[in-house]
Amino acid sequence: MSGDLVIQMGQEALVMVLVICAPMLGFGLAVGLAVSVFQATTSIQEQTLAFIPKIIAVFVAILIFGPWMLRIMVEFFTGIFVGIPERIG
Repeated sequence: MSGDLVIQMGQEALVMVLVICAPMLGFGLAVGLAVSVFQATTSIQEQTLAFIPKIIAVFVAILIFGPWMLRIMVEFFTGIFVGIPERIG
């Protein structure tokens, strides 16, 4: 196995992680922005107010996108394990 192959596999893994995390991060960002706007308009300066809605949003994103994320991960790891003979030889 050459160094180029290891770097390529690492890049593919990092891209996969970013793609899988994107829906959860997006939901958390959107909810955080909405809570911030709400806090700014109502002058509520409670620091802990933003955490609960963000956590709930991330859990909702996991429930919605969970099957898709699992399918992407299974395809990636299946490709790695199936390609072991090619990469060794």
